[in-house]
Amino acid sequence: MDELHKTLWTYYGYSSFRPGQERLIRALLEGNDVLGVMPTGAGKSLCYQIPALLLPGLTIVVSPLISLMEDQVGTLRKRGIPAAFLHAAMRSSERRALCQKILDGQRTGSPSTVRLLYVSPERLMAREFLSFSENADISLLAVDEAHCISNWGRDFRPAYRKIGDFADRMKHRPPIGAFTASATPAVREEIISYLHLKDPASLTTGFDRPNLYFEVRHAEDKWTELLRVLDEHRTGTGIIYCLTRKTTEALAKKLNKNGIPAAFYHGGLTSCEREKSQEDWIRGRVRLIVATCAFGMGIDKPDVRFVIHYNLPGSMENYYQEAGRASRDGRPGECILLYNIRDVTINRFFIRRAGSGNKGESLQEMLRQDLLVMQDYVSCHTCLRAFMLRYFGEETEPFCGKCSVCLSDTGPLPRGSTLIPGVESPELYRELRALRLDLANRQGKLPFEIFSDRTLHDLAAVRPENLKDMLLIEGAGILNVLKFGPVFLKEIRYWNHTH
Repeated sequence: MDELHKTLWTYYGYSSFRPGQERLIRALLEGNDVLGVMPTGAGKSLCYQIPALLLPGLTIVVSPLISLMEDQVGTLRKRGIPAAFLHAAMRSSERRALCQKILDGQRTGSPSTVRLLYVSPERLMAREFLSFSENADISLLAVDEAHCISNWGRDFRPAYRKIGDFADRMKHRPPIGAFTASATPAVREEIISYLHLKDPASLTTGFDRPNLYFEVRHAEDKWTELLRVLDEHRTGTGIIYCLTRKTTEALAKKLNKNGIPAAFYHGGLTSCEREKSQEDWIRGRVRLIVATCAFGMGIDKPDVRFVIHYNLPGSMENYYQEAGRASRDGRPGECILLYNIRDVTINRFFIRRAGSGNKGESLQEMLRQDLLVMQDYVSCHTCLRAFMLRYFGEETEPFCGKCSVCLSDTGPLPRGSTLIPGVESPELYRELRALRLDLANRQGKLPFEIFSDRTLHDLAAVRPENLKDMLLIEGAGILNVLKFGPVFLKEIRYWNHTH
C-alpha cells in the first residue's frame, strides 16, 4: 500500500478513492494547481485534506462561512488531524496566539502542529495574517466553495477575488486547489482567471446525481402541499429550505404545533442556537430541519432522504447545491420544489436590495437572469434533470425516467418534433429579445411573462414559419402564441428575408 492509500485508510477508513480524487490529489502533491468541479457528496474536501497530511507545511483553506469552518475543523479533530480556524468572532488575542503557536510548532517540528488552517477570504489580506503568512511554511492553498468568486449569484464574495493576489505575494507561491460543486463553464473560467491558476489540472466529474428524483409541484396552498409531501415521507431525515428567516421560524413552529417535530436554522440565530438545531437534527432528535440557504455547507449527514424547497431558489446553482444534500450515501432520495408566483415576488425583493449604482445594476441584471432560469425550470415540460445538466454545460439524454416530467402520464413534450432545428442566430436572438422587452413595456408585463429566454433561443434556432410550428416550441404556451406569436413571426420572417 503506497503512502497515499495508507493515509486514506488510516484517517478516513476508505480503501479506494472516488472517481477523480486521486488525480487531483497527486497533481497537488506534485506542486500543480487544480480545479475540481465535483457534485455535492463526491468528496471534494478530501482532495485537499489528504495532501495537507502528506505535505511538510501548513495548508490554508479558504472557506466562506464560520459555521462551515467550525464543522470541518471539528470533524478533522475527531479523526486525529490537527486543524484550526481563524475568524472574526474570535478575539484578536486568540488569533495572534494561534498564529504564534503554529509558527512555534513549525520551528520545533512538533507532531501536533496545525496542518490545516481554515480562514475567511477577508482574513487573508488582514495585516496580521499577511505578517503570519510571510513567516509560516505554507505548502498548499485550498479554496473551498470556489464558485463564490463569481458574481453570477447570491454567493458572490468580492474578497474571493483577492485570493490570487494573496498567493502571488508569498515568497514561495504554493499550489492552489480550487473546489466547488456548482460552476458553469463561464464560472470555471472566472475561477481560473481570478485565482491566477497556472495551467491547472481540471476535473469535472459530472453534475448528475442518478440516485435523486426531481419534482416540481405548483401549489397555491404551500402549507397543504407540504403536509401532503410529508405524509408521503413519514420516515427518513429531511431538509426544508425557505427563502426568509421569518418563514423558516414560522414554518417550523407550525410543524411542531401540528405534531411534526422540526428544528429551524438561519443566519440570524446565535452560534449556540444554530449548533443546538443542527445537533438535534444530526442526532435524530428531530427528523426535519427548516432552514435558509445558510444551512448545509459542510454538513456530513449522508442519510438525508428528501430535500423540500418551500420557496423558489434564486438560481440554479443554489438549487443544485441545496437539493444535492439529499442521499449523499448513494441511496434513492427525493428533491421536491413547491412553487407559486409569490416566490417570484420574494426573489424580486431580494434582487432590488442587491445594490445600487452601476455595479449594483449589473448585479441586479445577473440575478434577474438567474431568476428567469429558475422560472423556466419550474415551467419546464421536458426532463428536469436534462434541463439542469444542460445549464451546467453537460450533454445528456432527453429522458431520465427519474423526474416528475418524465414520469408524468404524457412524459416530456417533444421539442420542435415536427421541425428541423437549425443553428441559433445570436443576432436574431438579440432582435427577438429587444422585441420582447418592447412588448413587455407596452403591455405592462415582465419580459418572461411573454416568452422565456429559453423559448427565444429556440425561436432563433428553429425559426418557425407559422403559429402551428411555434406551438411546438418548448415553453411558448398556446395563449402567448396566439397573443404575441404573430408579432414574433413577422420579425422572424423579416430576418429570414434580409439574411
